[in-house]
Amino acid sequence: MLTSERRSAALYRGLAASSEGERREVFLQLADVEDKHAAHWAAKLTELGEPVPAPGSVGLRSRVLTWLAQRFSVDAVLPLIERAEHADAGLYDQDPDATADMASGERSHALVLSRLRAGVGSADEEGGRGIAKRERWHRSDRSGSLRAAVFGVNDGLVSNTSLVMGFAGSGAASGIVLFAGLAGLLAGAFSMAAGEYISMRSQRDAYEHEIELEAEELRDDPEAETEELALIYRAKGLDAEEADRIATSIMKDKDAALDTMAREELGLDPDELGSPWSAAFSSLIAFALGAVVVVLPYVFGSGTAALITAIVLAALALFGVGAVIGLINGRSAIRAGTRQLVVGGAAALIVFGIGNAIGHGA
Repeated sequence: MLTSERRSAALYRGLAASSEGERREVFLQLADVEDKHAAHWAAKLTELGEPVPAPGSVGLRSRVLTWLAQRFSVDAVLPLIERAEHADAGLYDQDPDATADMASGERSHALVLSRLRAGVGSADEEGGRGIAKRERWHRSDRSGSLRAAVFGVNDGLVSNTSLVMGFAGSGAASGIVLFAGLAGLLAGAFSMAAGEYISMRSQRDAYEHEIELEAEELRDDPEAETEELALIYRAKGLDAEEADRIATSIMKDKDAALDTMAREELGLDPDELGSPWSAAFSSLIAFALGAVVVVLPYVFGSGTAALITAIVLAALALFGVGAVIGLINGRSAIRAGTRQLVVGGAAALIVFGIGNAIGHGA
């Protein structure tokens, strides 16, 4: 731990040497934080009666990254460093010898680097990226609910179409095909709902735990949290004085401080953690809407007429869902719809062939 923190401090100072202005100051502050962490581990060794190693080599990784930053640019190595910081974000969370300040510090490093990356480049590049980040509704819904609904419908449509085509290919009676389609609809819908509930519940529990930890850190070490928030604002482009002023002002209100740290440090919106029950119900309905398409012809008909109607409805639905997915992703609706039709139709055709082979073999 001591060696790792020393090397990280050396790396950030190397990046600072290749930077200017506010970015340079941010890197130097990150280096100071790593020095504090290193001092903590040095003190732990002293408590144990162990010798504290003298500062050694900065490490091959730090030397290479520093050289790349000097030779090309800091922007060239930031993604690599950010990825490593995200991987180590929870390094001290469960370490009984680390302080709460150290745990929060490691998590904030990854966020600060992400902010630095978002702020690099020319004014035009920043403007383009900033607009893309702030105005995602130009390409999709902001909450992602439309996307989830469309993909839920797609799952139900493809899976149940394949199931019904498989039974129809086997030569089963219309009543059996109808029963199989209804069984697939219900089983798939409730399975999706249960899976979505468990997933959302686990995610919400994890988010709530993160917010609880943040509340503890605000209570136990508000000064360190104020420094972290100021550092985040500096990484966004504010000067040191303005960042300190805003961070200090926010920290005067405990509720506002927790809400801000949850958003800025954790990237969470405390008001929109998601409802497990709502997610489960939405998944159930979305899957059922897609799955019912090929079932309806067998509810009102039978035989070849029902099969042909089911194929036509499924084809139209596959193309329509694909087109919507394409629009959500900013792609050509016709191309996306055609691709979905080909892929979903191929799956149904394969299962139909398998059902036909098994049915005739039996």
